[in-house]
Amino acid sequence: MFEFLPLALFLGIKHSFDADHLVAVSNVLTRARSIKASLKLGMSWAIGHMFTATIITILLFSFKDSILPLILERFETIVAFMLIALGLWSLWSARVFHRHRHAHEGKRHEHIHLHLKTAKSDHSHRHIFGIGIIHGLASNDELLILLTASLGASSLLEMVTGVAVFSLGVVIGMAVFSLIFTLPFLKIRGEALRRAVIGGIGGVSIIYGGMLLFGI
Repeated sequence: MFEFLPLALFLGIKHSFDADHLVAVSNVLTRARSIKASLKLGMSWAIGHMFTATIITILLFSFKDSILPLILERFETIVAFMLIALGLWSLWSARVFHRHRHAHEGKRHEHIHLHLKTAKSDHSHRHIFGIGIIHGLASNDELLILLTASLGASSLLEMVTGVAVFSLGVVIGMAVFSLIFTLPFLKIRGEALRRAVIGGIGGVSIIYGGMLLFGI
């Protein structure tokens, strides 16, 4: 049993750095105003991921010869739509059109321009927890590798133990990413630049979600 646990930990850390995970979580981490808040948000995502990863493992172990793996593949579409929605959320909170009127040489003019606006951070752990749950359903490559490596396990308890170590790796990986992302982001002094970064992340999220949706 213990021989595959280091593999489980490594795959968990690697899994947390999957591109769709980083893009989705980045949209929320921009709302954090401290390292502590960022770590809490990252942990909320990891807990959501752990929750569904454990359930999926039990189901795969019990019904590994059924169509369950095919059903799980369908959740990639849900992740794609989620990334697009998160991207739109970031764009909306970072950039909104604004009409501005002013007088120039005795004549009044009206211009439409962009006001960068950062949404208030409510650190909604329930939202990022839900994101983690969806990712736990959809991203199963490393989990399936873990199951394959542990086919010699004689009980469900041993399988769940492997997933627990895998989930610990996910927690560690996401904590590291939260620090890597938040430390430089908090050092940004210009509000316009900060908001532009939020908008840029939103744009990347929409593009990546579209690529997933169309299988690019």
